[in-house]
Amino acid sequence: MSVVFKNILAFFLTALVSLGTYAQDNEAVTFEMKLSKEKLGLNERLRVDFTMNKDGDNFVPPNFEGFRVLMGPSQSISSSWINGVRSYSKTYSYTLAPTARGAFTIQQASIVIEGKTYKSVPKKVEVTAAVDKPSDQMTVDDVADESLHLVAEVSKASPYLNEALSVVYKLYVAPSISVSNYQPLDNPKYNNFWSQDIPVRRLSAENGTYKGKPYRYVVLKRVVLYPQKSGKLEIEPLSLDVTVDVPTNKRDFFGGRIYSQTNKTVSAGRRTINVKALPEQGKPVNFSGAVGNFDFSVTTNKTALNASESLQAIVEVSGKGNLKLFQLPEPNLPSSLEVYDPEFNEDVRTTLSGSQGKVSNHYTIVPSFKGKYPVPSISFSYFDPNTESYKTINSDEIVINVKEGPLNAAASNATTNSSNKQVVTTGDQFNFIKLNPNLTAIGSNYFFGSTCFYLWLLLPLLLIPAAIAFSKKREAIAGDVVGNRIRRANKLARKYLSKARKELGQKEAFYVALEKALHNYLKAKLKIETSEFSKEKIATLLSEKNVDEETIESFISLLKNCEMARYSPFSNVQMQQDYDKASEVISLLDKQL
Repeated sequence: MSVVFKNILAFFLTALVSLGTYAQDNEAVTFEMKLSKEKLGLNERLRVDFTMNKDGDNFVPPNFEGFRVLMGPSQSISSSWINGVRSYSKTYSYTLAPTARGAFTIQQASIVIEGKTYKSVPKKVEVTAAVDKPSDQMTVDDVADESLHLVAEVSKASPYLNEALSVVYKLYVAPSISVSNYQPLDNPKYNNFWSQDIPVRRLSAENGTYKGKPYRYVVLKRVVLYPQKSGKLEIEPLSLDVTVDVPTNKRDFFGGRIYSQTNKTVSAGRRTINVKALPEQGKPVNFSGAVGNFDFSVTTNKTALNASESLQAIVEVSGKGNLKLFQLPEPNLPSSLEVYDPEFNEDVRTTLSGSQGKVSNHYTIVPSFKGKYPVPSISFSYFDPNTESYKTINSDEIVINVKEGPLNAAASNATTNSSNKQVVTTGDQFNFIKLNPNLTAIGSNYFFGSTCFYLWLLLPLLLIPAAIAFSKKREAIAGDVVGNRIRRANKLARKYLSKARKELGQKEAFYVALEKALHNYLKAKLKIETSEFSKEKIATLLSEKNVDEETIESFISLLKNCEMARYSPFSNVQMQQDYDKASEVISLLDKQL
Protein backbone atom coordinates (compact mmCIF):
# COMPACT_ATOMS: atom_id res chain seq x y z
CA MET A 1 0.00 0.00 0.00
CA SER A 2 2.84 2.41 0.82
CA VAL A 3 4.42 1.82 -2.57
CA VAL A 4 1.18 2.71 -4.34
CA PHE A 5 0.87 5.88 -2.21
CA LYS A 6 4.40 6.96 -3.10
CA ASN A 7 3.73 6.49 -6.82
CA ILE A 8 0.51 8.54 -6.61
CA LEU A 9 2.30 11.31 -4.68
CA ALA A 10 5.12 11.44 -7.25
CA PHE A 11 2.55 11.64 -10.04
CA PHE A 12 0.78 14.60 -8.43
CA LEU A 13 4.06 16.43 -7.75
CA THR A 14 5.15 15.99 -11.37
CA ALA A 15 1.78 17.26 -12.53
CA LEU A 16 2.03 20.34 -10.28
CA VAL A 17 5.53 21.16 -11.59
CA SER A 18 4.37 20.73 -15.16
CA LEU A 19 1.37 22.97 -14.56
CA GLY A 20 3.63 25.60 -12.95
CA THR A 21 6.03 25.50 -15.88
CA TYR A 22 3.14 25.69 -18.32
CA ALA A 23 1.71 28.66 -16.44
CA GLN A 24 5.10 30.38 -16.48
CA ASP A 25 5.56 29.75 -20.20
CA ASN A 26 2.10 31.06 -20.98
CA GLU A 27 2.26 34.04 -18.62
CA ALA A 28 1.65 37.36 -20.37
CA VAL A 29 4.80 39.41 -20.97
CA THR A 30 4.99 42.67 -18.99
CA PHE A 31 7.42 45.54 -19.51
CA GLU A 32 6.80 48.69 -17.50
CA MET A 33 8.51 51.84 -16.22
CA LYS A 34 8.41 52.72 -12.50
CA LEU A 35 9.35 56.14 -11.04
CA SER A 36 10.51 56.73 -7.49
CA LYS A 37 8.44 59.95 -7.46
CA GLU A 38 6.39 61.97 -9.92
CA LYS A 39 7.20 65.35 -8.35
CA LEU A 40 10.63 66.39 -7.11
CA GLY A 41 12.73 69.44 -6.37
CA LEU A 42 15.51 70.69 -8.61
CA ASN A 43 18.08 69.46 -6.08
CA GLU A 44 16.56 65.98 -5.68
CA ARG A 45 17.21 62.75 -7.52
CA LEU A 46 14.83 60.56 -9.53
CA ARG A 47 15.12 56.77 -9.78
CA VAL A 48 13.69 55.16 -12.92
CA ASP A 49 13.25 51.36 -13.14
CA PHE A 50 12.36 49.43 -16.30
CA THR A 51 11.07 46.02 -15.18
CA MET A 52 10.12 42.93 -17.21
CA ASN A 53 8.91 39.49 -16.19
CA LYS A 54 10.84 37.65 -18.93
CA ASP A 55 14.39 38.00 -20.11
CA GLY A 56 14.86 40.17 -23.20
CA ASP A 57 17.49 41.64 -25.52
CA ASN A 58 18.28 44.92 -27.28
CA PHE A 59 17.13 47.21 -24.47
CA VAL A 60 16.87 50.82 -25.73
CA PRO A 61 16.41 53.50 -23.01
CA PRO A 62 14.77 56.89 -23.62
CA ASN A 63 16.91 60.02 -24.04
CA PHE A 64 15.83 61.40 -20.59
CA GLU A 65 15.29 64.93 -21.92
CA GLY A 66 15.48 67.47 -19.09
CA PHE A 67 17.56 65.16 -16.90
CA ARG A 68 21.19 64.22 -16.49
CA VAL A 69 22.11 60.56 -15.95
CA LEU A 70 24.11 60.20 -12.73
CA MET A 71 24.21 56.41 -12.61
CA GLY A 72 22.99 53.61 -14.80
CA PRO A 73 22.00 51.47 -16.30
CA SER A 74 22.45 49.09 -13.39
CA GLN A 75 20.94 45.63 -13.90
CA SER A 76 19.30 43.35 -11.35
CA ILE A 77 17.67 39.93 -11.78
CA SER A 78 15.31 38.12 -9.39
CA SER A 79 14.20 34.52 -9.85
CA SER A 80 12.32 32.24 -7.40
CA TRP A 81 10.05 29.17 -7.11
CA ILE A 82 6.92 29.44 -4.94
CA ASN A 83 4.50 26.50 -4.74
CA GLY A 84 5.92 25.12 -7.95
CA VAL A 85 5.50 28.42 -9.78
CA ARG A 86 8.59 30.17 -11.12
CA SER A 87 8.79 33.94 -10.63
CA TYR A 88 11.24 35.98 -12.74
CA SER A 89 12.03 39.70 -12.84
CA LYS A 90 14.73 41.72 -14.58
CA THR A 91 15.22 45.45 -13.98
CA TYR A 92 17.31 48.23 -15.61
CA SER A 93 17.73 51.16 -13.16
CA TYR A 94 18.83 54.78 -13.69
CA THR A 95 19.49 57.62 -11.24
CA LEU A 96 18.68 61.01 -12.79
CA ALA A 97 19.23 64.65 -11.79
CA PRO A 98 16.93 67.32 -13.25
CA THR A 99 18.62 70.08 -15.26
CA ALA A 100 15.79 72.65 -15.15
CA ARG A 101 12.39 73.36 -13.63
CA GLY A 102 9.22 72.43 -15.49
CA ALA A 103 7.10 69.50 -16.63
CA PHE A 104 8.99 66.74 -18.42
CA THR A 105 8.05 63.40 -19.93
CA ILE A 106 10.14 60.28 -19.56
CA GLN A 107 9.66 58.78 -23.00
CA GLN A 108 9.11 55.11 -23.69
CA ALA A 109 11.84 52.51 -23.64
CA SER A 110 11.82 49.35 -25.77
CA ILE A 111 13.08 45.76 -25.52
CA VAL A 112 12.81 42.57 -27.59
CA ILE A 113 11.35 39.55 -25.75
CA GLU A 114 10.85 36.24 -27.54
CA GLY A 115 11.20 37.95 -30.92
CA LYS A 116 8.62 40.67 -30.20
CA THR A 117 9.29 44.34 -29.37
CA TYR A 118 7.67 45.71 -26.20
CA LYS A 119 7.53 49.38 -25.21
CA SER A 120 6.93 51.04 -21.85
CA VAL A 121 4.31 53.73 -21.27
CA PRO A 122 5.67 57.34 -21.10
CA LYS A 123 5.28 59.05 -17.74
CA LYS A 124 5.26 62.71 -16.72
CA VAL A 125 7.46 64.23 -14.03
CA GLU A 126 7.16 67.70 -12.50
CA VAL A 127 10.35 69.44 -11.37
CA THR A 128 9.86 72.26 -8.84
CA ALA A 129 12.24 74.70 -7.20
CA ALA A 130 14.93 73.32 -4.92
CA VAL A 131 13.62 71.98 -1.63
CA ASP A 132 15.15 71.84 1.85
CA LYS A 133 16.26 68.25 1.72
CA PRO A 134 17.80 66.67 4.84
CA SER A 135 21.33 65.48 4.21
CA ASP A 136 20.53 62.01 5.52
CA GLN A 137 18.22 61.52 2.53
CA MET A 138 21.06 62.06 0.09
CA THR A 139 23.26 59.17 -0.88
CA VAL A 140 27.04 59.31 -0.82
CA ASP A 141 27.05 59.53 -4.62
CA ASP A 142 24.56 62.42 -4.50
CA VAL A 143 26.78 64.40 -2.14
CA ALA A 144 29.93 63.69 -4.16
CA ASP A 145 28.21 64.62 -7.43
CA GLU A 146 27.09 67.99 -6.08
CA SER A 147 30.40 68.75 -4.34
CA LEU A 148 32.99 67.92 -7.02
CA HIS A 149 33.53 69.82 -10.29
CA LEU A 150 36.34 69.82 -12.89
CA VAL A 151 36.49 73.08 -14.83
CA ALA A 152 38.58 74.13 -17.85
CA GLU A 153 39.11 77.90 -17.70
CA VAL A 154 39.94 79.30 -21.17
CA SER A 155 41.51 82.76 -21.34
CA LYS A 156 40.14 83.64 -24.82
CA ALA A 157 37.08 82.23 -26.55
CA SER A 158 37.70 84.02 -29.86
CA PRO A 159 41.45 84.48 -30.56
CA TYR A 160 43.13 85.22 -33.87
CA LEU A 161 45.02 82.56 -35.80
CA ASN A 162 48.38 81.96 -34.03
CA GLU A 163 47.36 84.12 -31.04
CA ALA A 164 48.06 82.60 -27.63
CA LEU A 165 45.33 81.40 -25.29
CA SER A 166 45.66 79.47 -22.05
CA VAL A 167 43.64 76.61 -20.55
CA VAL A 168 43.78 76.02 -16.79
CA TYR A 169 42.16 72.87 -15.39
CA LYS A 170 40.85 73.33 -11.84
CA LEU A 171 39.28 70.71 -9.58
CA TYR A 172 36.73 72.40 -7.28
CA VAL A 173 35.96 70.54 -4.02
CA ALA A 174 33.28 71.57 -1.55
CA PRO A 175 34.45 72.03 2.08
CA SER A 176 32.17 69.19 3.21
CA ILE A 177 34.13 66.45 1.38
CA SER A 178 37.77 65.56 0.76
CA VAL A 179 39.67 64.04 -2.17
CA SER A 180 42.16 61.29 -1.35
CA ASN A 181 43.33 60.33 -4.85
CA TYR A 182 42.73 60.87 -8.55
CA GLN A 183 43.72 59.16 -11.79
CA PRO A 184 43.50 60.59 -15.32
CA LEU A 185 41.12 58.70 -17.62
CA ASP A 186 41.34 60.75 -20.81
CA ASN A 187 43.87 63.42 -21.80
CA PRO A 188 43.04 66.08 -24.40
CA LYS A 189 45.18 65.92 -27.55
CA TYR A 190 44.67 69.56 -28.70
CA ASN A 191 44.21 68.82 -32.39
CA ASN A 192 44.85 71.83 -34.66
CA PHE A 193 46.69 73.61 -31.83
CA TRP A 194 50.38 74.08 -31.12
CA SER A 195 50.53 73.35 -27.40
CA GLN A 196 53.02 73.85 -24.59
CA ASP A 197 52.43 72.50 -21.08
CA ILE A 198 53.35 74.69 -18.13
CA PRO A 199 54.32 72.27 -15.36
CA VAL A 200 52.45 72.49 -12.06
CA ARG A 201 55.33 72.31 -9.58
CA ARG A 202 53.24 71.70 -6.48
CA LEU A 203 49.58 70.83 -5.93
CA SER A 204 48.22 73.27 -3.35
CA ALA A 205 44.60 73.93 -2.38
CA GLU A 206 43.32 77.51 -2.58
CA ASN A 207 40.05 79.12 -1.55
CA GLY A 208 37.66 80.23 -4.28
CA THR A 209 34.03 80.24 -5.40
CA TYR A 210 32.10 78.08 -7.82
CA LYS A 211 28.71 79.35 -8.97
CA GLY A 212 28.65 81.76 -6.05
CA LYS A 213 29.41 79.14 -3.39
CA PRO A 214 32.66 78.80 -1.41
CA TYR A 215 34.91 75.99 -2.64
CA ARG A 216 38.50 74.87 -2.43
CA TYR A 217 40.26 74.26 -5.72
CA VAL A 218 43.49 72.73 -7.00
CA VAL A 219 45.15 73.60 -10.31
CA LEU A 220 45.90 70.25 -11.97
CA LYS A 221 47.10 71.22 -15.44
CA ARG A 222 48.07 74.37 -17.36
CA VAL A 223 48.64 74.60 -21.08
CA VAL A 224 49.23 77.40 -23.61
CA LEU A 225 47.71 76.90 -27.07
CA TYR A 226 48.35 78.58 -30.42
CA PRO A 227 45.53 77.78 -32.91
CA GLN A 228 46.88 76.66 -36.29
CA LYS A 229 43.58 76.75 -38.13
CA SER A 230 40.75 79.27 -38.35
CA GLY A 231 37.12 78.45 -37.64
CA LYS A 232 35.50 76.55 -34.77
CA LEU A 233 38.01 74.28 -33.03
CA GLU A 234 37.22 71.93 -30.16
CA ILE A 235 39.33 71.39 -27.05
CA GLU A 236 38.87 67.81 -25.92
CA PRO A 237 37.82 67.24 -22.30
CA LEU A 238 40.07 66.14 -19.47
CA SER A 239 38.48 63.30 -17.48
CA LEU A 240 39.49 62.07 -14.04
CA ASP A 241 38.55 59.20 -11.76
CA VAL A 242 38.47 60.76 -8.28
CA THR A 243 38.32 58.97 -4.94
CA VAL A 244 36.07 61.01 -2.61
CA ASP A 245 35.61 60.76 1.16
CA VAL A 246 32.06 61.85 2.11
CA PRO A 247 31.02 62.37 5.76
CA THR A 248 27.96 60.45 6.98
CA ASN A 249 25.64 61.00 9.94
CA LYS A 250 27.16 57.98 11.70
CA ARG A 251 29.80 58.35 14.39
CA ASP A 252 32.36 55.95 15.78
CA PHE A 253 32.87 54.85 19.39
CA PHE A 254 34.80 58.04 20.22
CA GLY A 255 32.26 60.35 18.62
CA GLY A 256 34.19 60.99 15.45
CA ARG A 257 32.29 61.26 12.19
CA ILE A 258 32.45 58.19 9.95
CA TYR A 259 33.36 58.82 6.31
CA SER A 260 32.17 56.81 3.34
CA GLN A 261 34.39 56.49 0.27
CA THR A 262 33.22 56.47 -3.33
CA ASN A 263 34.71 56.97 -6.79
CA LYS A 264 33.39 59.62 -9.15
CA THR A 265 34.25 60.37 -12.76
CA VAL A 266 34.46 64.09 -13.49
CA SER A 267 35.07 65.74 -16.83
CA ALA A 268 35.87 69.30 -17.81
CA GLY A 269 33.66 69.00 -20.89
CA ARG A 270 34.44 70.03 -24.45
CA ARG A 271 35.18 73.68 -25.14
CA THR A 272 34.68 75.29 -28.53
CA ILE A 273 37.09 78.04 -29.62
CA ASN A 274 36.10 80.36 -32.47
CA VAL A 275 39.43 81.17 -34.17
CA LYS A 276 39.39 84.29 -36.34
CA ALA A 277 41.38 84.30 -39.58
CA LEU A 278 44.00 87.04 -40.05
CA PRO A 279 42.66 89.87 -42.24
CA GLU A 280 43.71 89.90 -45.88
CA GLN A 281 43.42 93.66 -46.15
CA GLY A 282 46.77 95.32 -45.55
CA LYS A 283 48.71 92.04 -45.31
CA PRO A 284 52.37 92.70 -46.30
CA VAL A 285 53.96 90.61 -49.04
CA ASN A 286 56.77 89.44 -46.71
CA PHE A 287 54.41 88.42 -43.86
CA SER A 288 55.55 85.00 -42.54
CA GLY A 289 52.91 84.31 -39.85
CA ALA A 290 54.27 86.28 -36.85
CA VAL A 291 51.45 87.24 -34.45
CA GLY A 292 52.11 89.30 -31.32
CA ASN A 293 54.11 92.40 -30.42
CA PHE A 294 57.76 92.36 -31.56
CA ASP A 295 60.98 94.32 -32.07
CA PHE A 296 63.33 93.60 -34.97
CA SER A 297 67.02 94.36 -35.55
CA VAL A 298 69.97 93.42 -37.75
CA THR A 299 73.42 93.99 -36.21
CA THR A 300 77.06 93.04 -36.86
CA ASN A 301 79.85 92.64 -34.33
CA LYS A 302 82.19 94.72 -36.56
CA THR A 303 81.94 96.86 -39.68
CA ALA A 304 85.66 97.17 -40.57
CA LEU A 305 87.98 94.20 -41.17
CA ASN A 306 90.48 92.70 -43.59
CA ALA A 307 89.78 90.13 -46.28
CA SER A 308 89.65 86.48 -45.06
CA GLU A 309 88.66 87.68 -41.57
CA SER A 310 85.13 86.93 -40.34
CA LEU A 311 82.31 88.90 -38.78
CA GLN A 312 78.98 87.96 -37.22
CA ALA A 313 75.66 89.31 -38.51
CA ILE A 314 72.68 88.78 -36.19
CA VAL A 315 69.05 88.88 -37.38
CA GLU A 316 66.94 89.03 -34.19
CA VAL A 317 63.25 89.22 -33.30
CA SER A 318 62.27 89.84 -29.68
CA GLY A 319 59.00 90.42 -27.88
CA LYS A 320 55.86 88.48 -27.06
CA GLY A 321 53.96 86.16 -29.40
CA ASN A 322 54.36 82.97 -31.44
CA LEU A 323 58.16 83.20 -31.49
CA LYS A 324 58.57 79.50 -32.34
CA LEU A 325 56.12 79.45 -35.23
CA PHE A 326 57.48 81.75 -37.96
CA GLN A 327 60.56 82.13 -40.16
CA LEU A 328 63.10 84.89 -39.63
CA PRO A 329 63.80 87.08 -42.68
CA GLU A 330 67.10 86.44 -44.49
CA PRO A 331 69.64 89.19 -45.33
CA ASN A 332 70.42 89.95 -48.98
CA LEU A 333 74.23 90.15 -49.07
CA PRO A 334 76.59 90.96 -51.96
CA SER A 335 78.08 87.97 -53.80
CA SER A 336 81.59 89.02 -52.82
CA LEU A 337 80.81 88.12 -49.21
CA GLU A 338 80.92 84.43 -48.38
CA VAL A 339 78.01 83.60 -46.08
CA TYR A 340 77.71 80.35 -44.06
CA ASP A 341 74.47 78.69 -42.94
CA PRO A 342 73.07 80.53 -39.92
CA GLU A 343 73.12 79.23 -36.36
CA PHE A 344 69.67 79.50 -34.79
CA ASN A 345 69.49 80.68 -31.16
CA GLU A 346 66.36 80.65 -29.04
CA ASP A 347 65.76 82.23 -25.65
CA VAL A 348 62.01 81.83 -25.09
CA ARG A 349 60.00 81.18 -21.95
CA THR A 350 56.29 80.37 -21.89
CA THR A 351 53.83 81.65 -19.29
CA LEU A 352 50.03 81.64 -19.17
CA SER A 353 50.03 84.86 -21.19
CA GLY A 354 52.04 83.23 -24.01
CA SER A 355 55.65 82.93 -25.19
CA GLN A 356 58.10 85.78 -24.76
CA GLY A 357 61.81 86.24 -25.30
CA LYS A 358 63.87 86.36 -28.49
CA VAL A 359 64.93 84.24 -31.47
CA SER A 360 67.85 84.99 -33.77
CA ASN A 361 69.92 83.73 -36.67
CA HIS A 362 73.72 84.21 -36.42
CA TYR A 363 75.42 84.42 -39.81
CA THR A 364 79.20 84.05 -40.23
CA ILE A 365 80.41 86.30 -43.08
CA VAL A 366 83.88 86.17 -44.66
CA PRO A 367 84.80 88.87 -47.27
CA SER A 368 87.16 87.81 -50.08
CA PHE A 369 88.10 91.16 -51.60
CA LYS A 370 88.89 94.70 -50.59
CA GLY A 371 86.12 97.27 -50.81
CA LYS A 372 82.95 98.59 -49.20
CA TYR A 373 79.90 96.32 -49.22
CA PRO A 374 76.45 97.59 -48.19
CA VAL A 375 74.04 95.25 -46.42
CA PRO A 376 70.59 96.47 -47.53
CA SER A 377 67.77 97.13 -45.08
CA ILE A 378 65.62 94.09 -44.19
CA SER A 379 61.91 94.34 -43.34
CA PHE A 380 59.98 92.22 -40.83
CA SER A 381 56.16 92.20 -40.68
CA TYR A 382 53.84 90.91 -37.97
CA PHE A 383 50.18 91.10 -36.97
CA ASP A 384 49.36 92.85 -33.69
CA PRO A 385 46.10 91.36 -32.24
CA ASN A 386 45.78 94.27 -29.78
CA THR A 387 45.47 96.85 -32.55
CA GLU A 388 44.16 94.30 -35.09
CA SER A 389 46.58 95.59 -37.71
CA TYR A 390 49.79 94.64 -39.50
CA LYS A 391 53.07 96.36 -38.65
CA THR A 392 56.38 96.42 -40.49
CA ILE A 393 59.83 97.17 -39.03
CA ASN A 394 62.81 97.99 -41.29
CA SER A 395 66.39 97.50 -40.17
CA ASP A 396 69.16 100.05 -40.80
CA GLU A 397 71.51 99.68 -43.75
CA ILE A 398 74.98 98.47 -42.73
CA VAL A 399 78.19 99.11 -44.70
CA ILE A 400 81.01 96.58 -44.31
CA ASN A 401 84.43 98.11 -45.00
CA VAL A 402 87.09 95.59 -46.07
CA LYS A 403 90.32 97.58 -45.72
CA GLU A 404 92.99 95.10 -46.82
CA GLY A 405 92.87 92.31 -49.38
CA PRO A 406 92.98 91.49 -53.10
CA LEU A 407 90.94 93.51 -55.53
CA ASN A 408 87.79 92.01 -57.00
CA ALA A 409 88.58 91.16 -60.65
CA ALA A 410 84.99 91.68 -61.68
CA ALA A 411 84.99 95.11 -60.04
CA SER A 412 88.30 96.04 -61.69
CA ASN A 413 87.02 95.01 -65.12
CA ALA A 414 83.82 96.91 -64.56
CA THR A 415 85.81 100.00 -63.59
CA THR A 416 88.11 99.67 -66.63
CA ASN A 417 85.23 99.17 -69.05
CA SER A 418 83.40 102.16 -67.69
CA SER A 419 86.38 104.51 -68.26
CA ASN A 420 87.52 105.94 -71.60
CA LYS A 421 91.18 104.99 -71.16
CA GLN A 422 92.75 102.77 -73.84
CA VAL A 423 94.11 99.47 -72.58
CA VAL A 424 97.66 98.71 -73.86
CA THR A 425 99.04 95.15 -73.52
CA THR A 426 102.78 94.67 -72.94
CA GLY A 427 102.99 91.09 -74.21
CA ASP A 428 104.19 89.63 -70.90
CA GLN A 429 100.81 89.10 -69.31
CA PHE A 430 101.27 85.29 -69.57
CA ASN A 431 104.72 85.15 -67.93
CA PHE A 432 103.30 83.34 -64.90
CA ILE A 433 102.94 80.18 -66.99
CA LYS A 434 106.07 77.96 -66.68
CA LEU A 435 107.26 76.61 -70.04
CA ASN A 436 110.13 74.47 -68.63
CA PRO A 437 108.68 72.07 -66.02
CA ASN A 438 112.02 70.28 -65.31
CA LEU A 439 110.40 66.84 -65.40
CA THR A 440 112.46 63.58 -65.33
CA ALA A 441 111.53 60.23 -66.88
CA ILE A 442 110.61 57.24 -64.69
CA GLY A 443 112.21 53.89 -65.55
CA SER A 444 109.87 51.13 -66.68
CA ASN A 445 111.18 48.66 -63.99
CA TYR A 446 111.25 51.18 -61.16
CA PHE A 447 108.79 49.32 -58.83
CA PHE A 448 110.45 45.92 -59.07
CA GLY A 449 113.36 45.66 -56.66
CA SER A 450 112.31 48.75 -54.70
CA THR A 451 111.62 48.93 -50.94
CA CYS A 452 107.86 48.98 -51.53
CA PHE A 453 108.15 45.85 -53.67
CA TYR A 454 109.79 43.87 -50.82
CA LEU A 455 107.36 45.26 -48.21
CA TRP A 456 104.37 44.06 -50.22
CA LEU A 457 106.11 40.73 -50.72
CA LEU A 458 106.68 40.20 -46.98
CA LEU A 459 103.34 41.63 -45.83
CA PRO A 460 101.41 38.29 -45.89
CA LEU A 461 104.09 36.69 -43.69
CA LEU A 462 103.82 39.58 -41.22
CA LEU A 463 100.02 39.30 -41.08
CA ILE A 464 100.05 35.61 -40.03
CA PRO A 465 101.08 36.33 -36.35
CA ALA A 466 98.52 39.16 -36.18
CA ALA A 467 95.78 36.81 -37.45
CA ILE A 468 96.71 34.18 -34.85
CA ALA A 469 96.62 36.77 -32.03
CA PHE A 470 93.25 38.09 -33.26
CA SER A 471 91.83 34.55 -33.38
CA LYS A 472 92.93 33.84 -29.79
CA LYS A 473 91.38 37.12 -28.67
CA ARG A 474 88.05 36.17 -30.26
CA GLU A 475 88.15 32.74 -28.59
CA ALA A 476 88.76 34.41 -25.22
CA ILE A 477 85.82 36.76 -25.73
CA ALA A 478 83.58 33.89 -26.87
CA GLY A 479 84.55 31.89 -23.75
CA ASP A 480 83.58 34.77 -21.45
CA VAL A 481 79.90 33.77 -21.12
CA VAL A 482 79.07 36.15 -18.26
CA GLY A 483 80.83 39.08 -19.90
CA ASN A 484 79.10 38.45 -23.22
CA ARG A 485 75.74 38.28 -21.50
CA ILE A 486 76.36 41.60 -19.75
CA ARG A 487 77.51 43.22 -23.00
CA ARG A 488 74.44 41.97 -24.86
CA ALA A 489 72.14 43.17 -22.08
CA ASN A 490 73.73 46.64 -22.04
CA LYS A 491 73.51 46.85 -25.83
CA LEU A 492 69.84 45.82 -25.67
CA ALA A 493 69.12 48.47 -23.03
CA ARG A 494 70.74 51.18 -25.17
CA LYS A 495 68.69 50.02 -28.16
CA TYR A 496 65.32 50.30 -26.43
CA LEU A 497 66.15 53.45 -24.43
CA SER A 498 67.72 55.46 -27.27
CA LYS A 499 64.50 57.43 -27.89
CA ALA A 500 64.06 58.18 -24.16
CA ARG A 501 67.67 59.35 -23.90
CA LYS A 502 67.08 61.90 -26.69
CA GLU A 503 64.09 63.31 -24.79
CA LEU A 504 65.91 63.82 -21.45
CA GLY A 505 64.84 67.21 -20.08
CA GLN A 506 61.42 67.10 -21.79
CA LYS A 507 59.28 65.50 -19.08
CA GLU A 508 56.22 64.31 -21.02
CA ALA A 509 58.12 63.19 -24.13
CA PHE A 510 60.75 61.42 -22.00
CA TYR A 511 58.29 59.39 -19.92
CA VAL A 512 56.14 58.50 -22.94
CA ALA A 513 59.29 57.19 -24.68
CA LEU A 514 60.45 55.41 -21.50
CA GLU A 515 57.10 53.65 -21.00
CA LYS A 516 57.03 52.63 -24.67
CA ALA A 517 60.59 51.26 -24.39
CA LEU A 518 59.69 49.12 -21.36
CA HIS A 519 56.60 47.70 -23.08
CA ASN A 520 58.48 47.12 -26.35
CA TYR A 521 61.19 45.22 -24.49
CA LEU A 522 58.70 42.81 -22.92
CA LYS A 523 56.84 42.53 -26.24
CA ALA A 524 60.02 41.52 -28.04
CA LYS A 525 61.37 39.30 -25.26
CA LEU A 526 58.21 37.44 -24.26
CA LYS A 527 56.26 37.66 -27.55
CA ILE A 528 53.28 39.28 -25.81
CA GLU A 529 51.24 42.45 -26.25
CA THR A 530 51.91 44.15 -22.89
CA SER A 531 49.72 47.18 -23.67
CA GLU A 532 46.73 44.91 -22.98
CA PHE A 533 48.06 43.91 -19.54
CA SER A 534 47.82 45.67 -16.20
CA LYS A 535 50.87 46.18 -14.01
CA GLU A 536 49.69 43.32 -11.80
CA LYS A 537 49.44 40.99 -14.80
CA ILE A 538 52.95 41.97 -15.95
CA ALA A 539 54.31 41.33 -12.45
CA THR A 540 52.66 37.88 -12.40
CA LEU A 541 54.04 37.06 -15.84
CA LEU A 542 57.59 38.02 -14.85
CA SER A 543 57.28 36.05 -11.63
CA GLU A 544 56.29 32.97 -13.65
CA LYS A 545 59.49 33.46 -15.67
CA ASN A 546 61.53 33.19 -12.41
CA VAL A 547 62.52 36.88 -12.33
CA ASP A 548 63.47 37.91 -8.79
CA GLU A 549 61.07 40.12 -6.82
CA GLU A 550 63.45 43.09 -6.55
CA THR A 551 63.80 43.34 -10.34
CA ILE A 552 60.02 43.02 -10.80
CA GLU A 553 59.37 45.77 -8.23
CA SER A 554 61.88 48.04 -9.99
CA PHE A 555 60.20 47.43 -13.38
CA ILE A 556 56.67 48.12 -12.01
CA SER A 557 57.98 51.22 -10.16
CA LEU A 558 59.26 52.60 -13.47
CA LEU A 559 55.86 52.05 -15.11
CA LYS A 560 54.18 53.89 -12.21
CA ASN A 561 56.60 56.81 -12.57
CA CYS A 562 55.74 57.02 -16.28
CA GLU A 563 52.05 57.38 -15.38
CA MET A 564 52.58 59.82 -12.50
CA ALA A 565 54.87 62.06 -14.56
CA ARG A 566 51.98 63.23 -16.74
CA TYR A 567 50.40 65.11 -13.83
CA SER A 568 53.21 65.50 -11.32
CA PRO A 569 56.36 67.64 -11.48
CA PHE A 570 59.54 65.64 -12.15
CA SER A 571 63.01 67.22 -12.12
CA ASN A 572 65.81 66.58 -14.61
CA VAL A 573 67.65 64.73 -11.83
CA GLN A 574 64.67 62.41 -11.35
CA MET A 575 64.47 61.79 -15.12
CA GLN A 576 68.18 60.89 -15.24
CA GLN A 577 67.75 58.53 -12.27
CA ASP A 578 64.76 56.83 -13.95
CA TYR A 579 66.75 56.48 -17.20
CA ASP A 580 69.70 54.88 -15.37
CA LYS A 581 67.32 52.65 -13.43
CA ALA A 582 65.58 51.54 -16.65
CA SER A 583 68.91 50.65 -18.25
CA GLU A 584 69.85 48.58 -15.19
CA VAL A 585 66.44 46.85 -15.00
CA ILE A 586 66.46 45.85 -18.70
CA SER A 587 69.98 44.46 -18.26
CA LEU A 588 68.92 42.45 -15.18
CA LEU A 589 65.77 41.16 -16.90
CA ASP A 590 67.72 40.07 -19.96
CA LYS A 591 70.12 38.05 -17.83
CA GLN A 592 67.29 36.35 -15.92
CA LEU A 593 64.78 35.65 -18.71
